[in-house]
Amino acid sequence: MTSSLLPPAPDSNLAARRELALWAHERLCAEYGAPFPFFSSKDPLSELISSMLSHRTRNQDSHRAYQQLRARFPTWDQVREAPTAEVEAAISPCTWPEQKAPRLQQVLQEVSQRCGGPCDLAFLADMPIPEARAWLEQLPGVGRKTSAAVLLFSTLRRPAMPVDSHHHRVAQRLGLIGPKVGEAAAHALLEDLLPPGWDAQQVYDHHEALMFHGQKCCYFHTPACGRCVVLARCPFGQARVGKGAG
Repeated sequence: MTSSLLPPAPDSNLAARRELALWAHERLCAEYGAPFPFFSSKDPLSELISSMLSHRTRNQDSHRAYQQLRARFPTWDQVREAPTAEVEAAISPCTWPEQKAPRLQQVLQEVSQRCGGPCDLAFLADMPIPEARAWLEQLPGVGRKTSAAVLLFSTLRRPAMPVDSHHHRVAQRLGLIGPKVGEAAAHALLEDLLPPGWDAQQVYDHHEALMFHGQKCCYFHTPACGRCVVLARCPFGQARVGKGAG
């Protein structure tokens, strides 16, 4: 049997990384004040559109684009059928509106076709999470982060964990994932570190705590390792400030 056909070697560090993830979770949740209130109460289809607008866009700009879109077109059916130029104008505050406008309409068209008519994606509540994510990820431009955001952030409140750039950076520096693991691949690896019985609030708290830490302390440039509450077990931070610092 060639090496390419051998089963993957077991992850001997999995138990240690799971313990580290929970240790970091407890400290970061305490530091930033969990439990965190959910920031969104959108239905899943609306959350899908909002998430697509937010790609590579500042929160305040994507929020303004979403609000302008809803003000101009009260229903998603109207967005789907509108002249693309009008949709593009409505979402102008976000990045690349010329690309996002036709993509939004394409997604809305496909959702309508796959559902056989108007659909708010509420049926995803009754599907196992892997199947719900797979259904969403078959839509044009929808990846792991967006599918998880729809399930967790919307009124579905399903325990699927998105990984944004801040979350990813903190996890990588802590050693929860390897240095070459990208954001897309990180979703499955980081989800596997969490207890399988966690509910949506616990998963949301975990994501938000790591995200807040990336925003408020573990900066991309010049992270504030000296005041980091997880410095004691952070290889990246220890290498920067010296053994035993903090």
